[in-house]
Amino acid sequence: MTDIIARCEARGLRMTDQRRILARVIGEAEDHPDVEELYARASAVDPKISLATVYRTVKLLEEAGILEKVEFGDGRARYEDAERDHHDHLIDVSSGRVIEFIDPEIEALQEKIAARLGYRLIGHRLELLAVPLTKADKT
Repeated sequence: MTDIIARCEARGLRMTDQRRILARVIGEAEDHPDVEELYARASAVDPKISLATVYRTVKLLEEAGILEKVEFGDGRARYEDAERDHHDHLIDVSSGRVIEFIDPEIEALQEKIAARLGYRLIGHRLELLAVPLTKADKT
């Protein structure tokens, strides 16, 4: 939370009370909220925060490289702290649940593939779309 505020200030962004509240809400998020969810959480702290303020602030934080937009195929742009530790996502398309994971084998394989193709990997995003296994799948 303070880290997001500090990064905003370091980039010269003016931090109003409402932006500070929103930065705190984002910093405390353990999921991937969309703007509507960020608005609900922020307005629970300060009912004077408008949806328009949340939209403007999210756009400002995204443009400043503080927030990262992630899309999981459900038509909603979601957000997470751009400086969180690297992780990948598995998206349960039937429930919308998003599971974060880190797999050293996948990380090594991606590096290997990039090298085989003549590249040095500098970043990536991996999103696995899945449905729960059925009894038939397990046999």
